Amino acid sequence: MKLLLLADEEVKQLWDFYRPGMLRDYNLIVSCGDLNRKYLEFLVTMASCPILYVRGNHDKTYMEQPPEGCICIEDTVYDYHGLRLLGLGGSMRYRPDADNMYNEKEMEDRIRRITREIRLRNGFDVLVTHAPAKGYGDLEDLPHRGFECFNELMNKWHPKYMFYGHVHKSYNNCHFEREILHPSGARLINAYQKYELEIGDDEYPSVGHTGSFIYDLVMSMKNKKNPY
Repeated sequence: MKLLLLADEEVKQLWDFYRPGMLRDYNLIVSCGDLNRKYLEFLVTMASCPILYVRGNHDKTYMEQPPEGCICIEDTVYDYHGLRLLGLGGSMRYRPDADNMYNEKEMEDRIRRITREIRLRNGFDVLVTHAPAKGYGDLEDLPHRGFECFNELMNKWHPKYMFYGHVHKSYNNCHFEREILHPSGARLINAYQKYELEIGDDEYPSVGHTGSFIYDLVMSMKNKKNPY
């Protein structure tokens, strides 16, 4: 499965200078937040695959006008042909009462509320966030600090990947790392601007083979009705 990851800054090549067919080879596009909704709406009309997204801390307009044609995966585990993606957008709270910002406890509460869904699906393969995990690709200042509970989540469920953004390669005096290997075994990828990724069939369960009896039964029946 070929993925295109996006975050934080629009890529002119994919918007202002777009050429027909540039998105032809992708099976899935994932946005990690802080992107103009019109950018995502343009891409989803040009692509022949879905666009999944979580919200960044600057995506306040998404609350009233979400990107048309795109799929929000906040606080859910989204199954795409067997690939299970868990979405937890937003950043560390650095302004009181701001949208898409959370303190550590608030993010822990979000994870707690979705735990039943994770268990039903026997885990997840990709953690999709806006902010990094604490100590892995984040910065020391509060606005760009990562969440410790993301580390705990990955250590418990051992996903193959974490996609995130929020920390830009263009920041001055920033040691930008595109990829980091997490102690849980997860491959952490900063999706700043864009990043292409191939996920092998052996990196996630085929439809109906997660090991969760009820979930596998439901997905197998669903897949028989709509195999595409």
